[in-house]
Amino acid sequence: MISRLFVLAIIGVTLATAPAFAADYPQVRVITTAGDFLVELDDARAPLTVANFLQYVRDGHYEGTIFHRVVNNFVIQGGGYSVDMEEKKTRESVVNESGNGLSNVRLTIAMARTNDPHSADSQFYINLADNVALDPLPTRWGYTVFGNVAEGAAVVDDIGHRAVRSEEQFQHLPDVPVVIERMVIVADAED
Repeated sequence: MISRLFVLAIIGVTLATAPAFAADYPQVRVITTAGDFLVELDDARAPLTVANFLQYVRDGHYEGTIFHRVVNNFVIQGGGYSVDMEEKKTRESVVNESGNGLSNVRLTIAMARTNDPHSADSQFYINLADNVALDPLPTRWGYTVFGNVAEGAAVVDDIGHRAVRSEEQFQHLPDVPVVIERMVIVADAED
């Protein structure tokens, strides 16, 4: 018969070697006109990207930006344009960290970029489906995943089902703008 002390010792070892809890990662609440959602950022696997994103949050960059690209069953993308469709000024681009082992699966957050793999700045997207075609391959760079939606998936899905229109360079612009009113850091690994 196994003694209680032995069982408690096993539980203690198991807890000591368990992976870190989600609270160990930075978390940002995204407050939009469509509702709020919470993203958890993996600063262990994407340290440069997470630091870049958090600096934009601290600077208030995302306040008043819109989701300017909404493609049902693909992505919602924002962080670069105001309600008046003015492109926001950005800092230097961040180095691509797409080979970090994180995949573009449903409800992950990743960096948008141009064809230049190291061109990501403030724009991000949230995957509405598993989009593993955006992951890196041995022959090409991918798009850097740096976290996931921890709460508020229904809000993200609601944004992803909005009616859209084409307007100048925007092909998937929501008919009714979804505005990011602000982002708030609710947990920061640096604290």
